[in-house]
Amino acid sequence: MRKPLHPLIHQTIWVVAVSASLIGAAVADKDKRATRVPLLPKYQQECAACHVAYPPGLLPAASWQRVVSGLSRHYGTDASVDPATAKQLSAWLTANAGSGRHARQAPPEDRITKSAWFLREHDEVSAGTWQRPAIKSAANCAACHTGAEQGDFNEHTVHIPR
Repeated sequence: MRKPLHPLIHQTIWVVAVSASLIGAAVADKDKRATRVPLLPKYQQECAACHVAYPPGLLPAASWQRVVSGLSRHYGTDASVDPATAKQLSAWLTANAGSGRHARQAPPEDRITKSAWFLREHDEVSAGTWQRPAIKSAANCAACHTGAEQGDFNEHTVHIPR
């Protein structure tokens, strides 16, 4: 027959378990907050004119710095902005860049759609789905994520166009 734990040991185990749970929730909450940073108006103006203004928490700071410094050849398009705007965007993106699970390391070519977490989250989406006329590419978040414009990528509000 097992001897019951001493009350102090039992209490210590309970405190450690609760603390670990709270720390885990705080880390997960930080990741969620990283995708919901209020957008800088200049970022919204410049970037959302062509695509969803991706939440800065989806890439690490180094990736955002490379993206902004390469706007003249931005994934096959010239998205150049004046130097003052580039400096402002770079500072804001760097300050709000991801540091949690979404941005532990820079994805290949600094593409959100090539990051490990993106691929894991979308592993059930077939290659043919991305090519549908209403979607066109994995980078078109708003095609399926109805709240993408507001930084809401909740999987429960996904609607995949036919």
